[in-house]
Amino acid sequence: MDTLAVQAEKDWEGFKKRYISSPILSKEWDLVTDELFWGCYGLQVFNDDFCEQFIKAADDCGDWFQGIRYDTVPGPDLLLEHFGFNDFYNRILRELIYPIIIHKYHLESIMNKVTDDEKFHAKNPRSLQLKFHTQTSGESLTAQQPNNNIVRVAIQTMAAVAGGTQSLHTNSRDEALALPTQESAKIALRTQQIIAHESGITKTADPLAGSYYLEELCDQIEIDVWKYLKKIEKMGGSVKAIEKGFFQSEIRANAYRLKKETDDAKRIIVGVNKYSEEEQQPELLRIDGRIEIQQNKAIKKLRADRDSKKLENALSAMQSAADTEENLMPYIVTAAKAFATTGEISNTFREVFGEYRPKEVF
Repeated sequence: MDTLAVQAEKDWEGFKKRYISSPILSKEWDLVTDELFWGCYGLQVFNDDFCEQFIKAADDCGDWFQGIRYDTVPGPDLLLEHFGFNDFYNRILRELIYPIIIHKYHLESIMNKVTDDEKFHAKNPRSLQLKFHTQTSGESLTAQQPNNNIVRVAIQTMAAVAGGTQSLHTNSRDEALALPTQESAKIALRTQQIIAHESGITKTADPLAGSYYLEELCDQIEIDVWKYLKKIEKMGGSVKAIEKGFFQSEIRANAYRLKKETDDAKRIIVGVNKYSEEEQQPELLRIDGRIEIQQNKAIKKLRADRDSKKLENALSAMQSAADTEENLMPYIVTAAKAFATTGEISNTFREVFGEYRPKEVF
């Protein structure tokens, strides 16, 4: 573990200088036992609504390899899968393709005897486990005819379960317009519950196993994913590809293509470019403006009542530690106990690390 800790520390130092808001490889501090532990690796997958399936799968897997390359234990912690457009089979397909690509890539690195820096160091089988949470897509919901979004979320939910998700979040019908009302949030919850308890889809882990159509799609997307992964590897891996603006460029190109298809009615969105009609504005959630005033007063009182010297010392110590290889979590906890706000803690780190800005590529 000492060797792994040194390698992880090296990666952490490199990443934190560039990605203060979301380091790809992170250190965690157990606040109960007051001990440092390694291996938490979370990958959040968004923007996929604008990508071809094979592109998104390759991008996600490329990021995933950054974690399992160093034997994170008990494996990369979580993949947050963001379901977008409502192609039922393609959504299932992408969840099915991940474990295939990850395991074949691992085997290939062993069989080809690649260099020590490139191959996976994973010795714990749990490092290769794929665990993921799925969220339906707020982006795919429409402001027009918002009740249609209940059906869209149900389709995405069923696809997620059929694909093997371990955890699920369902979006509310009115999220294209505002924060969800209590009624809309309850409908989203009931969507999950009906699928879990009434549909029967949870009786088997892989309800569509043996489908000729899915198998054919899976074979084709796997071929395309491998080609794309090779392209990412030639750039030096996912981190280098991010720095070069590669992923942003791919997302923008596909976003333009999909938007044009919608504008030209080649991609049908019910209620938007087909079957549209006049409708009344639905009841939306309105946030009482007095809440903001109350919160501002509470922050001012907090700043007036706290020990300013204790806070200053805590933030100063945290800033000094950020310039070293020390674990920052104990310093953050100390600052929080001195009643530092989230903004004050983040701004202190920004003074040391700066703030990540994606490369603009057009």
